[in-house]
Amino acid sequence: EHRRFFEIVDFLRSGDVLVFNDSRVLPARLRGYRSDTGGKVEVLLLRRLGDGVWETLVRPGRRVGVGARLEIEGGEQAQLWADVLEQAEAGIRVIRFSEEALLQELGSVPLPPYIHAPLRQPERYQTVYAKTPGSVAAPTAGLHFTPELLEAIGARGVHLAFVTIHVGLDSFRPVRVEDPRQHAIHREYCQLGREVAEQLSRAKAEGRRIICVGTTTVRAVEEAARASRGPQLQPFAGWASLFILPGHRFRMVDGLVTNFHLPRSTLLMLVTAFAGKQLIDRTYEEAMALGYRFYSFGDAMLVL
Repeated sequence: EHRRFFEIVDFLRSGDVLVFNDSRVLPARLRGYRSDTGGKVEVLLLRRLGDGVWETLVRPGRRVGVGARLEIEGGEQAQLWADVLEQAEAGIRVIRFSEEALLQELGSVPLPPYIHAPLRQPERYQTVYAKTPGSVAAPTAGLHFTPELLEAIGARGVHLAFVTIHVGLDSFRPVRVEDPRQHAIHREYCQLGREVAEQLSRAKAEGRRIICVGTTTVRAVEEAARASRGPQLQPFAGWASLFILPGHRFRMVDGLVTNFHLPRSTLLMLVTAFAGKQLIDRTYEEAMALGYRFYSFGDAMLVL
């Protein structure tokens, strides 16, 4: 069926649990230059490893090796230095920053590469319920929800639950190997609290539907289920490394709200695992034929 997004209320029923990812996008994009050559570089924060130490994506990575010092631009008086400690493939670098507190001041929200114009309202790239800073990209399925829509959903008797999983590199890094099982998925930090674990366990025991908003939310819930012993979902705090491919047995998730994804992405593979390749192929063909918009600010589907 083809509907406008706010009509999602028509497909929900009292007792459903709608699960959201409340991660907030960091001002994770930093611009600077090499202190020795003056060559321009861009640094994308991926995850914090320790006091002032971050795993990052550096472009152009081939010019920035271990021992390089970078000076980060921005701010009138603030001066931030970055030293490269370790080097990995595909531009990944471990960097120590001289003043971690300045990252918030000097960084900007990292928009996807296919968005070329800066946003006049940066909050448009945050969900209305974003709370916990840590993502390098928005959990974009949640961008469709407004406070008014959430209120209407709650008035229908639908329960809202919030988990945290910080969106990482695999949201925009394509799978380059022919066998996806050989792809090393980027770990994402995840928290699912005791109250939510009990709420989801009760819903499952009572036969009520659990509907996840976004592929990251699916990963968080299914990672917690994988780590739990027995039928009861346990609280979870740690790194989510679950790579969901066709053949995965979903333990908790009964429904999914998701945008339209890039080919060769782990996100598309997860959606295919949930809905089946035949249905997803047909859905994407129809969406393209009707001019649906894809990616971060695009349209969405509800799969039940």
